[in-house]
Amino acid sequence: METSRRPDHEPAAPSPGGSPQVLAEPLLAGRTALVTGAASGIGRACAQALASAGAHVHVVDRSGEAAKSLAEEIGGTAWVVDLSDPAVVDTLPADADVVVNNAGIQHVAPVHEFPPDRFALIQRVMVETPFRILRRTLPGMYERGWGRVVNISSVHGLRASPYKSAYVTAKHALEGLSKVVALEAAEYGVTSNCVSPGYVRTPLVENQIADQARTHGISEADVVGRVMLERSAIKQLIEPADVAEAVLWLCGPRTGHITGTSLSMDGGWTAN
Repeated sequence: METSRRPDHEPAAPSPGGSPQVLAEPLLAGRTALVTGAASGIGRACAQALASAGAHVHVVDRSGEAAKSLAEEIGGTAWVVDLSDPAVVDTLPADADVVVNNAGIQHVAPVHEFPPDRFALIQRVMVETPFRILRRTLPGMYERGWGRVVNISSVHGLRASPYKSAYVTAKHALEGLSKVVALEAAEYGVTSNCVSPGYVRTPLVENQIADQARTHGISEADVVGRVMLERSAIKQLIEPADVAEAVLWLCGPRTGHITGTSLSMDGGWTAN
């Protein structure tokens, strides 16, 4: 069911007669959201944003203490699981109205040196798990006639970079899965989209910055500006809260016709 909340999140103006202002119902009041990789970075920001909009958030992460702490902070529920085990998906709740597939891992190596078991692990966490979660949650969305699937992809779901064969493959696959769900789910009032950011200021990226600075003997600022953001017109890391705001917008009342898309947040990277 669509809410009457205005898309800019501002309360309605007072009536001409000067009667007391009535605050709009929270955007996602009564809704349930499931966010994977929710204990830090983009996932944490998404969980906080969805909770602030009124959703009950299932915080899914393998980092137990961080997941529990966040769930307590936002009034959600923590699920401490390792998503590399396909069987654990069946232990997660199936009643989510909003699913944010965010969990991901990275490994950097040339293809001829890339460990096959690591390649398979990345596909399992970043492709198979989202498929299994959607296979479990979509029937409920269909029954209720409303749902929002937001897959946290990447500029690497749209463009390739060397040494990231597993990550690029997984993000391209996630983009494809998202489009298929969009086509199948449209008649049920369910949308499916990707948000595809460039480099976001997350613990994963900050660790990469430090590692590359040591490896190449350059400053961390040079790693960001000359290496990571070389192809971006905007030479700044994206903040997790900015990605979360895009996710929240896609869950709003004016986005029911936006489906099967990839919202690029790459600072102009893909404009090249």
